[in-house]
Amino acid sequence: MLGVSVDSLHSHANWGRDIGGVSFPLLADFHPKGQMASQYGYYLADKGITDRATVIVDKQGIVRYSASVGPDGERDIGELVAASEGVQREQASSAAVAAVGLPSQTTLYVRSRCGHSQRALLALENLHLRDGVTVSNVSEDAEAEARLQQLGGKAQAPCLVVDGSPVYEAVEITRALAERVRPLP
Repeated sequence: MLGVSVDSLHSHANWGRDIGGVSFPLLADFHPKGQMASQYGYYLADKGITDRATVIVDKQGIVRYSASVGPDGERDIGELVAASEGVQREQASSAAVAAVGLPSQTTLYVRSRCGHSQRALLALENLHLRDGVTVSNVSEDAEAEARLQQLGGKAQAPCLVVDGSPVYEAVEITRALAERVRPLP
C-alpha cells in the first residue's frame, strides 16, 4: 500500500504523526506537482489538487480497482476492504515489513525543539523502526552529547549512528532508515 498526495514530505510526516503513525509509505507527488496523479487521471490541474481516489495496482502493475469520490467525498471503507481483500487473495501477498541490516546498537541522536530532529523521529515512527533504534536526546543528556561528539567529531544532531558510522542531516537519516525496510515475503 502506498499513500499519494500532492502535499510535501513535511506535510506527510506531520499528518502521520497526528494520526499516530502510518503503516505504509507516503509518496509526495509534489514536484512536478501532480505528475503521478495525472497519469491515473486524478489530478485536478485547475484547482491544484488531486481528486480523492483509490487505485489498487497488483504486483504486475495492472490496475485492479479504481474509484473516485471527488475532492470532498468519503470513501466506502467496506467497498475498499472487499476490493483489497480480493486483490490480496489473488496475489497471495503480505503488506508486512521487516527491518533489514539494522544492528541492535543503532542510535538516533536528537535535540529538543529541533525541526530536523523531529523529522528524523517522524521517519523512525512512520517506518515502524522505533523499537529497533535507541533515541538519545543530547539536549537533555550531557553524556549522550559527549558520546555523539566522540563518535562523529561533532555534536551535530540529528545524527543516526549505524555500525559506528554517523549519518547526518534529516533527509539522509530518512533515506538510511528507509533503505533498511522491505516487504516481508
